[in-house]
Amino acid sequence: MVALSPAAPPAHVLAARNAVVLVFALNGLLMASLVARVPDLRSGLDLGNGALGLLLLCIAFGSVLALPSAGFLIHRHSAGWVVRLGVVADGIGLIVGGTGAALGSVPLAGAGLFVFGIGTGVWDVAMNVEGAEVERGLRRSIMPRFHAAWSFGSIAGAAVGVPAAALHVPLPVHLGVLSVVAGVAVSRGTGSFLPALESAPTERGLSAWREPRVLAIGVMVLAFAVVEGTANDWLSLALIDGYDVAHWVGVSGYALFVCAMTVGRLTGPVVLDRWGRAPVLWVTTVAAAAGILLVVLGSHPVVVGLGILVWGLGAALGFPVGMSAAADDPTRAAARVSVVSTIGYGAFLGGPPLLGWLGDHVGTLDALLAVAFLMLPAALTVFASRTPAVTSATSA
Repeated sequence: MVALSPAAPPAHVLAARNAVVLVFALNGLLMASLVARVPDLRSGLDLGNGALGLLLLCIAFGSVLALPSAGFLIHRHSAGWVVRLGVVADGIGLIVGGTGAALGSVPLAGAGLFVFGIGTGVWDVAMNVEGAEVERGLRRSIMPRFHAAWSFGSIAGAAVGVPAAALHVPLPVHLGVLSVVAGVAVSRGTGSFLPALESAPTERGLSAWREPRVLAIGVMVLAFAVVEGTANDWLSLALIDGYDVAHWVGVSGYALFVCAMTVGRLTGPVVLDRWGRAPVLWVTTVAAAAGILLVVLGSHPVVVGLGILVWGLGAALGFPVGMSAAADDPTRAAARVSVVSTIGYGAFLGGPPLLGWLGDHVGTLDALLAVAFLMLPAALTVFASRTPAVTSATSA
């Protein structure tokens, strides 16, 4: 746990902090912009839900394939360079994918989404590595607030996407303009990034995949990623199918979850600095499991609403704190964050869709119980997030 610095942080650290906030927000903006136009993607390609789901897996494939290489690229160049590479790949992918939808070409749209996944994957690792570097400079926990910036960016992306869809703005135009804006902003912002200390590739290699602490953090992040991703994919449908509520009520339930998770990430650094990572994360595992149980088993709207709030708060800190913990040692941060990101995003993107199969057998609402049980391995692995003694003076 970091000791709070009595002196004001240096100006270059504050500039880097602001740049990381911007980069996280822009990443969320582009992702949400694509999500907001998924119905247009489906109609433009004349796809059913099943075929659309397979098409969207192109994003997951691109991300999972690119994530392991992010650490090497950060060492070879810099975190800022990799973020710029990511935003360029995202822009190309969105424009190509949108053009494919406009032309009715599934292969072209799939290729674009695959490139978008690559850009998102490497961008994610690089911005988390830089976020950890800023934490060291500030000497306090701040990573959850960077992830809250991602949430605010996604809200902005949805806010722009809704009127764009209503006005039938062509996909290549909508996504292309946002990509150019994001590219310019990222190019300017990453100039303020702090240089990260990285070990030689021969020291890193694939060894991070053999480190027990890194793998334990990966298991913890995996569990929290599925808990968050499940809410994204299934919470609205679970409320609609399980409680026979109106569509807008289901969507409102998901909005409540996002708000709770964002609040948890904004306030999380205070409790992390006060109580430390492991105790706080252990409490959040209990909260996430309890929240899901209230949602599934509660029969009254107030109980279900309380469950959504507790679920969102419980899901808030696992992923960002896992990124911080993986980056405790600055000389191996990129390699370890790359490993944890690969595990976490693989679960985030691939885990929740598997619940669809379970939901076909037990019902959408009851299928959520499987996610509650996933908090057990999370509770057993949160202690890996404790700061190693060798970096305790400089890490959050």
